[in-house]
Amino acid sequence: MNLNANFTPPQKITVIGGGPGGLYFSILTKKVFPNCQIDIYERNKADDSFGFGVVFSDETLGEFLTRDTKSYDLIRSKFAYWDDIVVARNGENVSISGNGFCGCSRKTLLQLLQQRCREEGVNLYFEHNIEDLSQLQDSDYIIACDGINSAIREQFTADFGTKIELKKNKFVWLGSTKPLDAFTYFFRTTPHGTLVAHSYQYEEGMSTWIFECAPETWEKLGFETTNEKETIKILSEIFSEELDGHPLISNRSHWRQFPAVTNKNWHKDNIVLLGDAKATAHYSIGSGTKLAMECAIALSDAIVKFGTNKEAAFAEYEKSRRNRVEMIQYAANVSLDWFENMDRYINFDFQQFAFGVMTRSKKVTFENLALRDTSFPDKVLTEFNIKNKISNLKTPAAFTPFQIKNLKLENRIVMAPMGQYQAENGLPNSWHFSHYTQRALGGLGLIITEMTAVNSFGRITLGCTGIYNENQAFEWKKINDFIHQNSICKIAIQLGHSGRKGSLKKPWETEKLADSEQWELIAASSIAYSENGIVPKEMTISDMDSVVKDFENAAINAEKAGFDMIELQAHHGFLLASFLSPLTNIRSDEFGGTIENRLKFPLRVFTAVRNNFPSEKPISVRISATDWAENGVSPQEVLTIAEAFKNAGADIINVSTGNTVAYQNPQMGRMWQTPFSDFIRNQSNIPTITAGSITDIDQINTIILNGKADLVALGKPLLLNPYFVRNAQAYENFEPNDVPNSYKMGVSSLFSEEKSKRKMTEEMKKALKPKSHK
Repeated sequence: MNLNANFTPPQKITVIGGGPGGLYFSILTKKVFPNCQIDIYERNKADDSFGFGVVFSDETLGEFLTRDTKSYDLIRSKFAYWDDIVVARNGENVSISGNGFCGCSRKTLLQLLQQRCREEGVNLYFEHNIEDLSQLQDSDYIIACDGINSAIREQFTADFGTKIELKKNKFVWLGSTKPLDAFTYFFRTTPHGTLVAHSYQYEEGMSTWIFECAPETWEKLGFETTNEKETIKILSEIFSEELDGHPLISNRSHWRQFPAVTNKNWHKDNIVLLGDAKATAHYSIGSGTKLAMECAIALSDAIVKFGTNKEAAFAEYEKSRRNRVEMIQYAANVSLDWFENMDRYINFDFQQFAFGVMTRSKKVTFENLALRDTSFPDKVLTEFNIKNKISNLKTPAAFTPFQIKNLKLENRIVMAPMGQYQAENGLPNSWHFSHYTQRALGGLGLIITEMTAVNSFGRITLGCTGIYNENQAFEWKKINDFIHQNSICKIAIQLGHSGRKGSLKKPWETEKLADSEQWELIAASSIAYSENGIVPKEMTISDMDSVVKDFENAAINAEKAGFDMIELQAHHGFLLASFLSPLTNIRSDEFGGTIENRLKFPLRVFTAVRNNFPSEKPISVRISATDWAENGVSPQEVLTIAEAFKNAGADIINVSTGNTVAYQNPQMGRMWQTPFSDFIRNQSNIPTITAGSITDIDQINTIILNGKADLVALGKPLLLNPYFVRNAQAYENFEPNDVPNSYKMGVSSLFSEEKSKRKMTEEMKKALKPKSHK
């Protein structure tokens, strides 16, 4: 109890909605404030329950134990436990152990929590619908936990800032008497598309089966939203082998689309949202019940701490849960997206497919799985190496070679283009020599240079490199010759033109360029990048002709300089990218309007580069797969762009995002651009490079093994650690054969040090992994 002299305990709390979240909040709060009147109003009967089972992790159960031992003991006695997750596809299956989850009947859970409420003195009112809040004016708090379709929230959607997005896939919640000893994903392919059943046992003799498919598949198979009898008939036929003679059971089991609910504000006056009324998380990463009960703990704690000081209590509630809820929702949306696109992966080799299922939300990685069950990652890696004809089946995916046209990369780790801004008059110098050669000696498979301008007006800053004259080509050749003579690393040059994003100061300079230092900018349309930026000239046909010649000349110089590969810069709103996005191209001529028109000039430039660079050498194109802004380039347009470059002769697409407009709103996080690489690679059937907050070798291995990219580019991790790859090789105990003779004396000490670090890391991770119930 709070002993603050200004503390006032609540006298009356009204809870609208008798789900697990509201019940558990009431139990915890009543235990602390026994004199507080807590009333729960539920519109349904006490024994009504829609759905079948609910799922909790060991972590959540541990929290229940510390909060209310009696609830924990009651719930725990009714749980079905499992350690394994099984992924099954058309009769083939693999089991992954060490996951530590448990299930319970939703009806049983409600009954147990209702019992605890009565024991603590909470008032329960069933078949009692509350819509008029004026009758609750004497309540200190009104807890709105009346579900996804919350009537209370709907009265104040503007105040709460409610957004509800119906996701694409159709799903239906059914039960069965089929016993299951693991949480199982059953995938079945049909002539009309793929279906999946998310299945688990929640009590003896009963299991939950959530069936899901794309709307096109649903329609072609002849499902009807409310026809439960026909739904069961069709699903029983498709999943007859999995059900093994057991029936499917309905419980108001109508087909639905998952509603992703978010609220900008979680409270209004004395009303606060809880459970699905506040935020939903897709069932593919766990139970919404789990999220509701964890938030109930936080809300109770906040009210216990601040009493009737509503603003302070609500601020504490949001502080403790907002970030966590949004993280869970983000992971759930990534997971949901995987299932919405499962047809994209259904023909993957089986172990890779199963690995994709397990790592779909980015929370689980190759190394993480290995700590739980070493046999499964071993199967994934073995399958990958056999397919790629790698003799040592234990070779980490990152250190397997990759062929782009006639160019063989000795590993799959790439240095992303990063501006150095150290050149004078476009000439690379000793800074660039040191920068690139050190990272080549560090073991990279491929280096892509900073954006290198095709003419002096195509530079971003006065410090940008160029390759528009022979002196520049000669200096680049010095760097390339050293790399080729002393390492296995290959090097590509990114050719580009700044467009409307040029004539800028260097990033670390405080003063903008003097008027005398600035130059005229060109772009697809006369739209400045930033509010106070230079307005570019809209390019004429004559301008286009001139720029094409500059790219042709740059390609010729790139070959003279000894580059192994060219990357064409068509991303981040620079010149070519300014033609591709509808936000930066508002032309009314043949180069504007449709995506086919917007592609014309970038494709002309690509063809000019391709025709002036040896045909046996590959060319990459870097694109932005989203503008992170409303009305920007669409997913379908992105596929059109990738496929157009592929058809024109591009060998690989380097997938980036954004930086098209200054007012973008990117959704960043670890490996945040990988889904876009996945989309292009597996929809357009073209190799891809991915980048974006990828920081360790485990993430790199995971991305490659689950088929989201073929190469992984690192930026910031290589700025202060040119020997990232050597450290990663030591960490993976992978002995390279390309360490320069002068450096070989350092190999044994590095391997020993990294081995010790890994052992310590794994011990810490093992201590945190889910407990086994075996």
